[in-house]
Amino acid sequence: MILIFGLTPHFVLTKLFLWQPLTYLFFHADFYHILMNLFVLWMFGCEMERYLGSREFVRFFFITGAGAGLLSLLAHPFSSIPTIGASGAIYGILLAYGSLFPERRVYLYFFIPIKVKYFVAGLFGLAFLSAFRSAGSPVDNVAHLGGGLFAFLYLKGLLSWRNIYQLSRSWRAKRSRKNFRVYEKKTRPRDDDYWIN
Repeated sequence: MILIFGLTPHFVLTKLFLWQPLTYLFFHADFYHILMNLFVLWMFGCEMERYLGSREFVRFFFITGAGAGLLSLLAHPFSSIPTIGASGAIYGILLAYGSLFPERRVYLYFFIPIKVKYFVAGLFGLAFLSAFRSAGSPVDNVAHLGGGLFAFLYLKGLLSWRNIYQLSRSWRAKRSRKNFRVYEKKTRPRDDDYWIN
């Protein structure tokens, strides 16, 4: 099931398993993996859902998760190792929470208070360093960074359905204006075309 529904870049590109950038979010390696993802989803996702609304939050979750998968696909296009887990979407939620509520405090290891902006910056710094340092690691840190990147783009309004629709509409309008130019026939003015006062 993981080979079919996990994100395997080789299968997406050669066998066209185009559902994998969405279905890989629902599979996890072990109980600890899903427990940590669900804990962070509960801890930060509840507030984000109240802020965005349920429909928008679900849309945000899937866009950041699929974006994390697409960035992982671009980073390792010929890999036959499947990527599983919702960590990319979780990192997207963390970045959004850190952007919207930077001064709130969380307790690191349940007793060290730290501001959310520093906590999120530290997590993304570790993911960035790990993405280039650990080649044989079982953790796909590029997917974590991809979730954050797509969350940033979403918060800036570049990935909202309304903006995408408006951009496509203006592009189509420009295209149709080029196709339907009106040309006037230039004629010489006659002598009786003027008003005489």
